[in-house]
Amino acid sequence: MQRNAETQYPILLVHGLFGFERIGKLELFHGIKPALRLAGARVFVPYLSAVHSNERRGEQLLAQIDRLLLETGAAKVNLIGHSQGALAARYAAATQPKKIASVTSVSGPNHGSELADYLRKALTPGQLPEYAAAAVITLFAEFLTLLSTTPRSPQNAIAALNALTTEGVAAFNHKYPQGLPKTWGGSGKELVNGVRYFSWSGILTGNLLGEGPNLLDPLHAVCRALSEFFSTPSEGNDGWVGRYSSHLGTVIRSDYPLDHMDTLNQTAGLVRKEVDPVELYVQHAERLKNLGL
Repeated sequence: MQRNAETQYPILLVHGLFGFERIGKLELFHGIKPALRLAGARVFVPYLSAVHSNERRGEQLLAQIDRLLLETGAAKVNLIGHSQGALAARYAAATQPKKIASVTSVSGPNHGSELADYLRKALTPGQLPEYAAAAVITLFAEFLTLLSTTPRSPQNAIAALNALTTEGVAAFNHKYPQGLPKTWGGSGKELVNGVRYFSWSGILTGNLLGEGPNLLDPLHAVCRALSEFFSTPSEGNDGWVGRYSSHLGTVIRSDYPLDHMDTLNQTAGLVRKEVDPVELYVQHAERLKNLGL
């Protein structure tokens, strides 16, 4: 059956930390852009710094939104941000709401990440380990940019780390609270200043032996290892972001059996047992269309 996700406004898939659009045949949002286009949506992937603060990446996003609006004649855009991309999208909507029809957070650290907290404590500010880590991360980010189709952008590893801690995101949320829940684990307002807010995310479930095709996914093993740094196992996490930290606006669901990279349809489109990540994006585009967005 032919799907209809022909939204009124273009969709921008906004990448997070270490993000890019394509390296060779590898797409970060694997199979998602072509699936949305096949269903009738106009889809674009903006290029942001692989590592930098939420505000700096948000300003980069706004500059590209302006160019896209000029080129397409559209009045607004729909932003779907993965991980830190959700915070850049939130910044854009909070500062320029007339240009944004909707913001959707996919596995976004909207209240920070305990993993970032752990790294921040391990890297004492101003000391050699922090300088060394920053240099390595910056080189890696620049290497990804060199390999990808992404134009070169400024990188700041420490700014990115500080921006993702619970303290850093709390300061960000104080300035830009749109769509945030008032209670931990709840939903926020869907409509704020003319912008609609949504979110979805996943959690790690069971154990690796019961994961089916995920046994073949090295990124899933990394997410499993990183999940041990979280102190709220009863709520669940996806290896990078805690379940309730991901909540924003109308929470479509925050316990899909997906890790942090699964919500990008990585590694290279392995089929998950219970849910197809690509289908979540197409369904959401249909949801936006039905809302006139």
